[in-house]
Amino acid sequence: MSTLKNINYKNRGMFLEHLINDSNTYYLNKDTAVIYKKPTPIKVLNVSYRSEKTTLIDKAVFSEISTLDYIGIYKGKYIEFDAKECHNTASFPLSNIKNHQITHIRNIIRHKGIAFLIIFINNKFYLLKGEDLLEFIDKKERKSIPLNLIEEKGYIIKEGYMPRLDYIKAIEEAYICEENYEEN
Repeated sequence: MSTLKNINYKNRGMFLEHLINDSNTYYLNKDTAVIYKKPTPIKVLNVSYRSEKTTLIDKAVFSEISTLDYIGIYKGKYIEFDAKECHNTASFPLSNIKNHQITHIRNIIRHKGIAFLIIFINNKFYLLKGEDLLEFIDKKERKSIPLNLIEEKGYIIKEGYMPRLDYIKAIEEAYICEENYEEN
């Protein structure tokens, strides 16, 4: 007889989100980049007024689909990215990315912006360029990106004290250095 595990996905991604938010604060304080987590759009259905100064939202629903988690600017470049934690050790399931997010990544790239994923898998952090993600999706060979492809195409993001995740260094390596190479 098999037993089913109770899997709670409620806080999945919070670890990675916390590291990125700390890094964004560091980048802002050092005047390196301006990058923020986008708030999830909600429609308030019911509120309770606890006092003159505090109001409690009792009931709310998502008012529209959200695109990617983070938005900002670095060295004059528009940036959007999403943070994904993956507990699978061999591959990253494409089901973790919604169709509207894929469309949004295509739109950003078409307009010369920078779009990517930060993927936490096997206790490592990777920046996977939107272009590489779309190339894999368009081939329609698999329903998950194999770890070896993430290791080959992705850029390692080092974890440290300040910033907690130096993803700007990975952006430099993935986009800015590539841009300078193409200019020469």
